[in-house]
Amino acid sequence: MPRCWPSFRSRSKKDADAATKQGKLPDSGSSAAGSTLEAETDSKTDKKKNKKKKKADKKDAEKKDGDEKDDDKAEDEKDGDDSDDSDDEDKDKDKPKVQVGSVAESKNIYKGASDDDGNWTWVDKYPDDVEEAAENEETAKYAVVVRNQKSNDSRKKLEAHSIIIQSPLIRAALTEIMAGYPGVACEISRLEFDAPFKPFVHRWREFMKYLEKPDVDEKTKEHMKILVDILQYEIGDNVKTFQDYVKNGVVCFKDLWMIFQPGNVVVSAFHGPLSGFEMVETEYMQNQCGKFLQVRCDCVDYGGKEFGRYQEAINIPEFIGTKKITGLKVYPMHFHEDRDAVTAKLIKRGALFEELAGHHYKQYAGKAITWDREGNEVECQITGRIVVDIESFNRFSPWRVRYLNDWNANDLDRFSKHKEEKGLTDEKFVLPPYYQMLARSRTRGYSLKFKKWLDFFVEQITEVVWNSTAFDRLVLPADQKELILSFSESQIAGSTFDDVIQGKGKGIICLLSGPPGVGKTLTAEAVAENLKVPLHMLSSGDLGSDPWEVERELNSILELVARWNAILLLDECDVFLEARSTHELERNKIVSIFLRTLEYYEGIMFMTTNRVDDIDAAFQSRIHVSIEYPDLTTAARRTIWSNFLKGSTIKSSLTDRDIAELAELKLNGRQIKNVLKTAQLLAARKKSEMLDRKYIETILVIEKKRPGAPQQMMHYL
Repeated sequence: MPRCWPSFRSRSKKDADAATKQGKLPDSGSSAAGSTLEAETDSKTDKKKNKKKKKADKKDAEKKDGDEKDDDKAEDEKDGDDSDDSDDEDKDKDKPKVQVGSVAESKNIYKGASDDDGNWTWVDKYPDDVEEAAENEETAKYAVVVRNQKSNDSRKKLEAHSIIIQSPLIRAALTEIMAGYPGVACEISRLEFDAPFKPFVHRWREFMKYLEKPDVDEKTKEHMKILVDILQYEIGDNVKTFQDYVKNGVVCFKDLWMIFQPGNVVVSAFHGPLSGFEMVETEYMQNQCGKFLQVRCDCVDYGGKEFGRYQEAINIPEFIGTKKITGLKVYPMHFHEDRDAVTAKLIKRGALFEELAGHHYKQYAGKAITWDREGNEVECQITGRIVVDIESFNRFSPWRVRYLNDWNANDLDRFSKHKEEKGLTDEKFVLPPYYQMLARSRTRGYSLKFKKWLDFFVEQITEVVWNSTAFDRLVLPADQKELILSFSESQIAGSTFDDVIQGKGKGIICLLSGPPGVGKTLTAEAVAENLKVPLHMLSSGDLGSDPWEVERELNSILELVARWNAILLLDECDVFLEARSTHELERNKIVSIFLRTLEYYEGIMFMTTNRVDDIDAAFQSRIHVSIEYPDLTTAARRTIWSNFLKGSTIKSSLTDRDIAELAELKLNGRQIKNVLKTAQLLAARKKSEMLDRKYIETILVIEKKRPGAPQQMMHYL
């Protein structure tokens, strides 16, 4: 049975302390009255012990006697809990509160043991299984520390995981051996290399040459001998394999990384003709198509404002056995059969790439690169005039921008040395031949004919061949031609005339009206050829139909035309400049956009229309020159026939009488051109060396059957 103890009236510690200070004994309601303060303290201590014992005895009794009442048990446990809680509260009240983060010490906690599910938490207890650090003051005195691990190679028990070079003599030697090797900084006091020790494989020849130098002191040789012995054991097989690959010009897939030394020049026909790149790093990777080695290398590119580096990733798919090194998608340049010729060709192309920085008006013929919706490259055939302008490409094209990396310290040092050698003192950036060799084979710009942003191959870009006789052959009255030339030349030269509001009304807008085929479009083309500037032609379909779309496209085009110092031709402008009405709100918005935009246009704009009466009245005040083209006269048609025959690719047998008779036909200039072009094709089909009148007559017979043929043609035929 559990032992019973007398019960005392509960008193708080505060009351006891107060009574002690006053020299009074605690009040008692039993035989404990009259005891001393020490006795009371002992009583309290005994009480706590007895309560704990009471709990233990009670549990034993409950196991033996299962018929005891549950409410007695609950009451006893409550009494014990209340007493413990009261003691804990008293202790908490005695502890002073400490502000968070106010103790100027650090507290260490440790990772606890994980359970079967891998879950763990942080604990205060220091782990029992922690061993002393392997690298300490004792190991710090050694020239080289080798970290070993169990080897998967059946020929070795252990292999090095990494090596730590602590010898200052070895570090000094490696500074010379590893000079220019990316990622290796021999200046630090603790130099670490991980297996498979690629830098030593790539620079093994330089390593051996250093040891053969006669000026190397004995102490350095002694330290280097230690490193050599370690490397011979760890990478000796790799070095022999690498040397064998170089000797025979072949390589296997697992050892591909050996032939790609960071910092070396590699060549690849990646996205174009054979180009040079500077090696950065290699990595074995895998995707759904299988394993491959990714070769990351830098080329020199232009970002629109300055030159820089751009990294490309070229993948070499896994192959079985050995493969010829020059047959890889990318390989080191020193394996090329004609290295000097390739280097000279790349430098020459790089010089062209450097000259194309900024924006330039050029001619192009050949393949160019565009992109599909997924961003994949698509080849297309392009001929005609282009504008090379990478900055505008980045701003206005819908395609991805190439963001360049900055030059590194080694690059800047080479630039400075090159300028000193060439005696260049200005601030203009100049690419040394080495970086011209690494220049990209493509540049970016805009095709004026196809109205597309494209990637152009540098070697297919040529200078524009200007037609110096185009304006002279234009069939217009002399005074009108003089007027057009005068305002065009002055505007290109930079007119200083300005409106009351600065920047407003600086442009020149010329309206050319008349029936089709009288030379309206040809006038704008002839002016552009005479001034040797780009001609940007727009039609209604190029600007869209929604007002917001028209405004966005028009602002972009006007900004480009101003940047390129080009002439803008808005063909069939009546679609956008038609008079506003009270019913067509969307058209009114478009007209208003044109009115507002033209106010601030600063270039030359030609607008053509054959419905001048339908143009909104507000445009009349914004047009500086308006020229109406009447129907062609007989004399004008005779001139057009003569001009086209002079420019024919084959000789003509037509006499002046023939030309005069043909001029009686009321054909416009475009119709005359089409008749002569088709007649030449017919003569070529008949293998005739002369363009005879019979071929022209044959084409006119066919033209007679066309709906709307002139009555004069019917009578003539």
